[in-house]
Amino acid sequence: MKQLVIFDLDGTLLNSIADLGNAANHALEKAGFPTHPAEAYPRFVGNGVRRLIERVLPESHRSRETVNRLLVDFKEYYNDHLTDETRPYPGIPELLRDLTDRGIKVAVASNKYKGAVEVLIRHYFPEIPWAAIEGQKEGIPVKPDPSVVFEILAEVPTPKSGVLYVGDSGVDMETARRACVESCGVTWGFRSRQELQENYAAHIVDTPSQLLRLAL
Repeated sequence: MKQLVIFDLDGTLLNSIADLGNAANHALEKAGFPTHPAEAYPRFVGNGVRRLIERVLPESHRSRETVNRLLVDFKEYYNDHLTDETRPYPGIPELLRDLTDRGIKVAVASNKYKGAVEVLIRHYFPEIPWAAIEGQKEGIPVKPDPSVVFEILAEVPTPKSGVLYVGDSGVDMETARRACVESCGVTWGFRSRQELQENYAAHIVDTPSQLLRLAL
């Protein structure tokens, strides 16, 4: 049985793509740039909000100054609307309760800025006794750099053999590989099974119940 399960947030615990897309489109529209359809956003997300803004901007307008300006508008809008359409994936609240009821610790490692991560976790999973909640912080590299995993392991000392890292993208699988912990890809998120396979997911699951059995 695993001792600690570390979860990615967006595309793994929460289907947040609509609110992320709305916030990015708001920032683009305010600055006079073209917006994107909702179905385009799954390929834009995954490496933090700064990288999201870079990707949605026209290639010729990706200067640091422009990205910084849109980041301000994005965060201002997103902080007010981050729970408008975001919802946990089916079976996720039950999975988290089942894990913690069995004494397995749970943590979050997200590339989203930490303030938003904490709000979302407390809003959607208020009864879960989280061992650690980590998001993007100034001066700390984003995933697939494994620093966020190491921060969690410093907070929750656990042998790496007792850790399972769960995410929906190649970035997550690479993060787990660099941290030298076991990885599990989920197919209900923003990226494809093929991407998980190409990034050497140790396991791939289609349902939270399969993930529970894997952790046990």
